[in-house]
Amino acid sequence: MTFPLYVFDAYGTLFDVHSAVARHRDLVGPQAERLSELWRTKQLEYSWTRTLMGAWRDFEAITEDALDFAAARCGGIPTETRAALLNAYETLDAYPDVAPALKALREKGAKTVILSNGGSAALARAVASAGLRDLLDDSLSAASVGRYKTARQVYELVGARYGVAPDKVSFQSSNRWDVAGAVGFGFHAVWINRTGAPDEYPDLAPDRSVASLAEL
Repeated sequence: MTFPLYVFDAYGTLFDVHSAVARHRDLVGPQAERLSELWRTKQLEYSWTRTLMGAWRDFEAITEDALDFAAARCGGIPTETRAALLNAYETLDAYPDVAPALKALREKGAKTVILSNGGSAALARAVASAGLRDLLDDSLSAASVGRYKTARQVYELVGARYGVAPDKVSFQSSNRWDVAGAVGFGFHAVWINRTGAPDEYPDLAPDRSVASLAEL
């Protein structure tokens, strides 16, 4: 089924959040993988906690906070390494299936849009560095409503911008919690399960689960 509008999560779906640490594995040392996992886990935790509290802190700031926590749990990192990791996070690698999938959808006449927790400036940098600028129509940021996904206000940004009902939107995310939020809101949702993770939220099942964006 083809939709007029395809909406994509950014971090973890289009952009590999672990590519920042991967680029600087030698600087981080033997705990690089653990640090990267902790960094991502705490980043998400901070976004959910602050949304529940109604205490907004922008995504770049909580990304720094999460890195500092992860580094402390891993024995600490030098200031120069911290700076290198944060700089790398601004230009994360896109997954190899991203550009071909976006190109194919646009050739079918569909619009392709990002809906992300990331800030507008950070998303613009990531899109440009990954060479995706000509393959995306827009980037919508949770910062505009002062909430993070899975708050309904974030998903409402799509309809507010494009005037489409939720059931006319295909939403893609590699984050199962994000897929659950999208399903609860009323989007058709596709879980991009690249890692073969076990399913969660059985009462909020996606329309499809695929291993790659190529399957769209």
